[in-house]
Formats: sequence, C-alpha cells, structure tokens
Amino acid sequence: MLDFLLDRARVPVPPTSLELRIAGRACGWVAADVPALLTDLSADFTLDPTTLHFLPSQAQLVQALGWPTATVSALMERVAKALYAAGRLNGWRNELLDVVDDKGQVCGVIERAAVRPLGIATHAVHLDAWTPEGELWIAQRALTKNTDPGMWDTLVGGLISAGETPEFALERESWEEAGLPASALATGHRVGQFRVERVLPEGYQVEIVTVVDCVLDSSIQPDNQDGEVVAIRAASVQEVLSMLADSAFTLEASLSLLLSLDARGIETGVGRDALRRLALPR
Repeated sequence: MLDFLLDRARVPVPPTSLELRIAGRACGWVAADVPALLTDLSADFTLDPTTLHFLPSQAQLVQALGWPTATVSALMERVAKALYAAGRLNGWRNELLDVVDDKGQVCGVIERAAVRPLGIATHAVHLDAWTPEGELWIAQRALTKNTDPGMWDTLVGGLISAGETPEFALERESWEEAGLPASALATGHRVGQFRVERVLPEGYQVEIVTVVDCVLDSSIQPDNQDGEVVAIRAASVQEVLSMLADSAFTLEASLSLLLSLDARGIETGVGRDALRRLALPR
C-alpha cells in the first residue's frame, strides 16, 4: 500500500543536470541554469557538456595532500553569494553545511540555501518518539517553512550542520523543535539510515537520513522552541498509517516512520525486501 513512498525517494538525476566536480572529485549535480549565473567566477571553473569543474587544476594536489578546505569554502561562499544575487536561492539561512566528496571526505562548507541548486548531498537526523502507551509524537511544520509548509513531520528532524556529529545534531534539534533535554533521549537507539534522491524546485536533492527511535517518559510534553512547528500531538499507529497513505507527512518523515514501525514489527504494507533496499548498510 505504501510502496509509492519508496518510489518517490528514488528519482533519477534529470538528464539536463551537470555533474559537479571539485578538484576532480564528484560532489553533486548542478541544475542546468546555474552555470550561466556564475559568469563572474569563470576563472574558477571549466564547463563541458556533462560536467561543471571547480578548481580542476588542484586535482593532483588534493590527491597528494588532501583537501584545501579553506580554499574550497571560500569558493563555495562566492558561488552561493552569486546565486543569491541572481535570485536563484530560496532565501539565505546563515547556516553552513559540509560539502562531501564521493570518497566521503569533507572538502569544505557551503551556505545551506545553495546546496540544492548544486545537488550537494546533505545529511539529516530524524527522531521517531513514542509514548509509553505506543503512540507516536508527530509535529506539524509551520506554514512559513520554505520546504513542505504545513505538512506533518516526525517529532524532530533536521539537517546536520557543518562539523556536527549526528548525535550532537539530534540533541540540538530535539531542543529547538520539541524542547527535549538531552536526558530525554536516553532510550534512543538508531534503527536505520536511508538515502533520498529526488527533484525539487531548487534542484536535485541528495540526502542521507539517520533515524533514531526512542520512548519519551510520560511526564514529558514536547514543546516547540524555534517557531518552526505549529502543532505537536500524539497519534496512534493506525492514524499514522492512514496519514502516510494520504501523503500527509514529508517524504523524509514518511520513510523514517516506516523504518521505525518495521523495527517494532508493525505491519506497514511495505514489503520487507523493499524496506531493506531503502535502508543503507549499518
């Protein structure tokens, strides 16, 4: 019944996109309109029919000495500012995210709003929080959110900022989004990780999501702190399944919930083999 959610997470790269390479390493997928907005930076890149190359002359240096992260970060800042000045970004977040190459190495940082036009992979963490009675805490996103306004979400979910561990990001997001102290996460354990690849209005989304499951003490009443959530409530498993079927949750929240429900042996209507293909190796 819910297999369509998995299909939404596996959308191929648009054929018009260009591969992004920084110093010879694959780092993302660039929307077709982006290179024309970077003409002032043309000394820092070369363009061929399939690939946008940043810092191509430094490929051998990176292989020998590692990433010059300060150089890459400075260039990514200029790229982000050029896209912002051209009206290509959906706002400006003043939050830095890691830029990671195809070897899993951090090569620099970039403004969060610029990652989708460049197809740079992001990392996120989601918390599926249960009540002692077996209901799930769910949160409704504010109508002012740039992405998926008004949709329902896991109790906590957010991107991992530059230099953060998933554990630190989860603690930070848990306080900001639900007012949870770190001690409330004592029962938390990782249930899986999955990858989303899909087309968004801003560009191509590549996101790796770590899913953590916990049971909150009955004395805890989650309370949003940052204004990005308009409602928090507990919902039965049956209601959550119905909302999943109605696409009431964001895609990332839907997949997080499916992994958590499956880990507890709850039938979701998605085949076990399909869920195993969704989840990344631990």
